[in-house]
Amino acid sequence: MSGDRPIYERTDGQMFAAAAAAVARGDDLDEQLAELLGLAAEYLGANQGATYILDADHDALELAVTYGIDGEAHEAADSVSAASNSHDPLADVVRSRRPLEVDNAAHVAVLRTATTALLLPLVVRRDGIEISLGVMALGFAGPLPTPDALTGAEPLADLAAVAVERALALSIGSERAEWFDRLAYTDPLTGLANRRTLDRALELEVARAGRQGVPLSIAIFELDRFSDIQKAGGNSASDEALRRVAQILAQSVRLVDTIARYGNEQFVLVAPGPDGLVVTERLVRGIAALPPIEGMAISVSAGMASFPLDARTPEELMAIAEKAMQSARQAGGDRVVAIPAE
Repeated sequence: MSGDRPIYERTDGQMFAAAAAAVARGDDLDEQLAELLGLAAEYLGANQGATYILDADHDALELAVTYGIDGEAHEAADSVSAASNSHDPLADVVRSRRPLEVDNAAHVAVLRTATTALLLPLVVRRDGIEISLGVMALGFAGPLPTPDALTGAEPLADLAAVAVERALALSIGSERAEWFDRLAYTDPLTGLANRRTLDRALELEVARAGRQGVPLSIAIFELDRFSDIQKAGGNSASDEALRRVAQILAQSVRLVDTIARYGNEQFVLVAPGPDGLVVTERLVRGIAALPPIEGMAISVSAGMASFPLDARTPEELMAIAEKAMQSARQAGGDRVVAIPAE
């Protein structure tokens, strides 16, 4: 049974101009969806409403915004799980991508206190294929509006779909930018800072230590018998050794420290303050406790240099730490050398 379209103050042109402005000028998705839902409710005379967004990764419809719905109903229907198989009318509309008139709104969880309901899919077209992004649900205290009024409300749902698609595109773009940014500053195998990040951190820490007159330690770690591990187990074994060492390094350093992958089998620690030797020795012990790979124990040779005792520039500190590390290797590895051999 259908009723008459309610009378409201705004003309059709004013109504849809407000809807277009909400999408074109808004920068917050929830605010845009709330505005569009409110306009749709005003246009049709609905006393309740809700907009769900499809979370394709989790196969669920997530409640985004509501209109005229109390907190209890909101909490009880905040999502529809297993949307691809659910018999909930909201999920049916997402799958069919077609509007649905519901004579008994009790079947729609979020609109159970309404009498009738209209469910409008949020659909966009990509490469000629219709894609469901969610659903706009409107509840009425009485009969549904006239068919003409229902058809006139569909552009409001289309605008909501455009807003959702734009927000998703921006989110994906932001995630990609963040991913590329991580690639620029981190080592992909170990997840530690890369050489570029290390150079910048070392430069800043040396400058800071010079200004404040405080000590700073640099330690270079090199895996012992790395080539033997690689020969015995191939690249998969050597990569696993690097990942295990990197995990110990990342878990054991302090928040003020910087740990980075420096070379193929080398890592560098930048440790502000007077405790660099203590931190380095703890790291060497932690690595030595790792389980063997290809029957070979994992250990590192570590060499240290201190600012300002040993040197005052990043380049000099790294050179001295490298010499000290070579001394640790020549002594059998699995140890820290703080004073380079002459």
